[in-house]
Amino acid sequence: MDFATLFGIIVGFVLVVAAILMGGPISIFLDAPSAMIVFGGTFAATLVTFPLEEVASAFSGGMRVFMARRVKPQEVVSTMVRIAEISRREGLVALERIKTENAILKKACQLIADNADPMLIRDTVMIEIATMKRRHNISISVFKRLGAYSPAFGMIGTLIGLVQMLTNLNDPKSIGPAMALAILTTFYGSFMANLIFIPMAGKLKARTLQEEVQLNIIFEGAKSILENNNPRLVYEKLSSFIPPAERVDGR
Repeated sequence: MDFATLFGIIVGFVLVVAAILMGGPISIFLDAPSAMIVFGGTFAATLVTFPLEEVASAFSGGMRVFMARRVKPQEVVSTMVRIAEISRREGLVALERIKTENAILKKACQLIADNADPMLIRDTVMIEIATMKRRHNISISVFKRLGAYSPAFGMIGTLIGLVQMLTNLNDPKSIGPAMALAILTTFYGSFMANLIFIPMAGKLKARTLQEEVQLNIIFEGAKSILENNNPRLVYEKLSSFIPPAERVDGR
């Protein structure tokens, strides 16, 4: 599980709520019509922009950000070195028996076992990278749109509140509460955009880059095993993907 994402959202939410409680009761920040305008309008506009399956896929990808553990380049390099050791000790055909949950790694092992041309492995991995990027970019776009629509609908809610307030200027006592409710929708929209939607788009983009690095390591490792089945040389080539401070530990 990615605790950083969950921790960041929880800390941000707690700090905002704590700041509200320091200034008065939290009940003044709760208003059903304001929430309906911001949340309902935001998701309605998103459904107009994207097909339903893409929106559902984006939220599914967002949940995977919470659940998936970040795989470090060093771990992938170590895996490829172990595969090189197996292939050198037992032959390339032995790689057909390797069990892994990583479908791309499994496919790469199969291609190595078949003694496939390195260009075929490269093309396969490049297709996987392009497909992964296209899939992730849809999710990123959905969260970016959510981050853009929520402040906009917050402003729409504020304008609605101001119109309602201006139609009742004959009652001065109602102006203050009406203004507070009008501004509340802007608060809802800005809060959701800057704590949830935009950060989630950024996290998904970071995960896309991480997965691309993993796929490149798998490709370079597979090519190195076919060209020179020496675990030490495979590590030396793949160590470029590992941060310098961590390379000694991976030897």
